[in-house]
Amino acid sequence: MGINLINHQLHHHLHSHCQHHTVLTQVAPSSSMASNAFSHSLLPQFTSPSSSPFSNRTSLRPISRSPSLSTPSITHQTLFITNSSSPSSDNNNNITSKDQTPIELRFPAFPTVLDINQIREILPHRFPFLLVDRVIEYNPGVSAVGIKNVTINDNFFPGHFPERPIMPGVLMVEAMAQVGGLVMLQPEVGGSRDNFFFAGIDKVRFRKPVIAGDTLVMRMTLIKLQKRFGIAKMEGKAYVGGEVVCEGEFLMAMGNSE
Repeated sequence: MGINLINHQLHHHLHSHCQHHTVLTQVAPSSSMASNAFSHSLLPQFTSPSSSPFSNRTSLRPISRSPSLSTPSITHQTLFITNSSSPSSDNNNNITSKDQTPIELRFPAFPTVLDINQIREILPHRFPFLLVDRVIEYNPGVSAVGIKNVTINDNFFPGHFPERPIMPGVLMVEAMAQVGGLVMLQPEVGGSRDNFFFAGIDKVRFRKPVIAGDTLVMRMTLIKLQKRFGIAKMEGKAYVGGEVVCEGEFLMAMGNSE
């Protein structure tokens, strides 16, 4: 009878163990954190040697985590990496394409509104004192923008200065005045190359030296015109590389050549 009682207890314990095992394998946890918490709360009563005399005979199979639970997390991580790396890859492509463009093709040339031949038709100056090479913007009687290409072959560099060629400030002022002459020597303004003179300067400042290789960009704008007295007041600024190198106010006189 003692043997029958032991067999009965063994059969009852194994039956209870199978029921718990079935519950563990069939119930799908809602998340990996819930699965770990649930399994840890149940497993100790079977896996601990002190909790059951049959721990050496029976063991639970490890509960495998469902692959579908980790897939969304991996997919989200992949999408995040892809989105965050796209702008940098686009920037790298732009930099690469820019670097592949030869430097001589990156910067457009100045436009030509009046070439040197048209300038010679308006201004009476000739070599070596014609100091405007091209006009890139022209509003007769209002404003003009001209350029002077400064080269080491300019005749003033051997004497100013032999060891450090710098364009003389007075010649920068003269070049700006010639651009002003292009504005004023028009029939609608009343100017004529026969009776137009540089009358004076005021508030002239030289900001930076101009050296061989620079391109001097000069803007002259008409501020006031007194036809009765034949006086025009103009404002001028000269630039190199977008920085002001010279500025001032100019007076032009329209009168008799005698």
